Amino acid sequence: MSVKKKNKILTIFKRLLLFMLSAVIVWIGFHHIMKLVEHYKYPARGQYIQIEDKRMHVYTKGNGPKTIVLLTGLGTASPVLDFEPLMNEMSKHNRVVAIEPFGYGWSDMTDKNRTVEHIVEELRSALQQLNIKGPYVLMPHSISGIYSMYYAHEYPEEVEAVVGIDATLPAALAYFNESPPTMPRYMRYAAPIGLTRLVISLNSSGYLPLDSEGTYSEENLAITKAMTAWNGYNNNVVQEANELGDNVKKTARMSFPSDLPVLFFTRDDGRESRDGRSKFTFLQTQLTNNPLSTIIPLKGHHYLHWTKYKEISEAALNFMEDIKDKE
Repeated sequence: MSVKKKNKILTIFKRLLLFMLSAVIVWIGFHHIMKLVEHYKYPARGQYIQIEDKRMHVYTKGNGPKTIVLLTGLGTASPVLDFEPLMNEMSKHNRVVAIEPFGYGWSDMTDKNRTVEHIVEELRSALQQLNIKGPYVLMPHSISGIYSMYYAHEYPEEVEAVVGIDATLPAALAYFNESPPTMPRYMRYAAPIGLTRLVISLNSSGYLPLDSEGTYSEENLAITKAMTAWNGYNNNVVQEANELGDNVKKTARMSFPSDLPVLFFTRDDGRESRDGRSKFTFLQTQLTNNPLSTIIPLKGHHYLHWTKYKEISEAALNFMEDIKDKE
């Protein structure tokens, strides 16, 4: 190949590289401009609680004899939006509080490690600043089952009951002989450089609730898409995922107080149990001695509240009525 031809190819390659670099810079700039526009367009629905030098967003709805505290699964873009149908149902009879941890929804990011101790203390601080007195009914989804276990173990006088939505509990990894999942640290750059926005713009269905049409409003879904672009795989979420192993070790020997009423909604996916072990048989090992403690299987997605919010609300309400009758 002649020198002239080589130089021509090299020039084309440099121009292509420069074009790609320019496109990336333009996209990052566009992403951050859109964030400013969306933050203005979609203001926080609830109120901010100051925890040290950071703001945590909390949304409260309804009145009633019980205070239900909704706790999110890992990486949910906005717990307030995600829990909206369930919150609307349960708030007809009780006060419902949805807390958005740091790195979620409208809340700030934090520099504190996502240890179970820090997360639980932040949740407690938010509830105390709201002047909402316990004891509370903790309603954790997924990974928040671990935080609920720690909360109930360390502060039993503040927890009246636990209602888990396909909740992850510390002893599950050992029961199924599994290792905790991890998330590559480079994922924390996905949101800042606009990669999450690009992905959701190309395929939003993978990041939105798999619900029946009309369950979530168009406004809710539009804000959820925007918040996924803001928060998807941010540093707090990635660190929380990678802290899971240590958080499980810290709580693995804990159990719910023996007299605490617990209700577990678990996903019934129709699959056969492995070596006689299933989510249902595991949860049987986690039931307390309280006669009201029980397990309810539901067919659906891991986010059971996307499609089964009415069934969850009704069963949880009956459960809490039974607790009241026993008091």
